[in-house]
Amino acid sequence: MNMPVETLPQVGNQVANAVLAVDDLSVAYGKVEALCNASLRVGEGQIVTVIGPNGAGKTTLLSAIMGVLGSRGRVDFDGSVEAVPEVETMVARGLGLVPEKRELFSSMSVADNLLLGAFQRHRRGDRSHGQTLKEVYELFPRLWERREQLAATLSGGERQMLAVGRALMAKPKLLMLDEPSLGLAPLITREIFRIITTLRQQGVSILLVEQNARAALRVADYAYVLETGQIAMQGPARQLADDPRVIEAYLGLASKHQEMLSS
Repeated sequence: MNMPVETLPQVGNQVANAVLAVDDLSVAYGKVEALCNASLRVGEGQIVTVIGPNGAGKTTLLSAIMGVLGSRGRVDFDGSVEAVPEVETMVARGLGLVPEKRELFSSMSVADNLLLGAFQRHRRGDRSHGQTLKEVYELFPRLWERREQLAATLSGGERQMLAVGRALMAKPKLLMLDEPSLGLAPLITREIFRIITTLRQQGVSILLVEQNARAALRVADYAYVLETGQIAMQGPARQLADDPRVIEAYLGLASKHQEMLSS
């Protein structure tokens, strides 16, 4: 379904005190443009979601913001502009990414995986990671129970919790989540979205890429629809959830399973 590029009428401001402002971001694989002039904003304490079909460029968008992929455009994070973002710089300044594949160290324990998340802080002389570790265990009691186990022995849901917990160890100003519900059972999916809401309440800004559009629009403040590498629509999440075109493409009869996962 090809939607016109459109901003829905807003209820209130889209962004107050933007922690992330992306303008005209483009990524090409050879002659193929995977992302074309994408622009978005994430405000402090906001959950902003990007929804869209497989192959739309959602993961490419996050990778370009993080500096994993080369790109053209402008990324303004926490008041500093990066024409070409670099991963180490973005992490040091407070940007966290939980990738779709989680990318844990399978042969290391849960506790050691978490401690690695605080590496940059430790290198800067910040020795307060013990308090952060306590907070992560409070948020994810299952990780405390499994702290001595190897990451390889965890279930899919536990691995996702560990990936999020490891990112939180860096005390990010903005946490980017790439398909956090992918491959998870309905009960675990609901738990992950509950935790996302809790993180926002704790002051963490979140950029959420998610195929489960119904659940994403339910927790988000603002939303973007990405199709074939371009932002097709944007607006307050509740308005997009009520838009007939979004309902037809992402929330209609084909998404009854999503209703179960998001309730």
